[in-house]
Parts: sequence; structure tokens; C-alpha cells
Amino acid sequence: MGELATLLPLIAMFVIFYFLLIRPQQKRQKQVRLMQSELKKGDTVVTIGGFHGVIHAIDEDTVVLQAGDGSKLTYDRSAIRDVKTV
Repeated sequence: MGELATLLPLIAMFVIFYFLLIRPQQKRQKQVRLMQSELKKGDTVVTIGGFHGVIHAIDEDTVVLQAGDGSKLTYDRSAIRDVKTV
């Protein structure tokens, strides 16, 4: 009984960490991967660096973004943070 009493707080702490930290992070990562896999030409996006642009071309690992002045920049697909809805 004494061994169970010493392990119970450790088990409870792991369960709390799982539901408060690990599980929400896994759900967020899954949503980001899904969003990045559904990117298409013409989407307005924001990169992790804060650059706003429109997808001009898309490849398996890279995305070419077009700025408002017509310049084009190439980013990794994983650098896309958000897709803006118009």
C-alpha cells in the first residue's frame, strides 16, 4: 500500500500534464499539418515571419508567394502559419 501511495502523485501529475499540455499541442500540430496540406494557388497566407502574400505557385515542399507589388518569394511549406479568409 505504501508503494502505491508514493506512485499515485506521480501518476496524477503525468495525467494532468497530458491533458493540459501534451494533448492540446498534438491537436494543434495536427490542424497545422492539415492546413498546410490543403494549401492551393490563390490562397492568401501569413508566414511564421509575418509576411502576408498570395500563393502564386505551390510544390511539394515549397510555396512561391506573391507580394502586393508583384515580387515573388519562395518559402518552405512548413513556414505557412495561417490561411486568411477574405
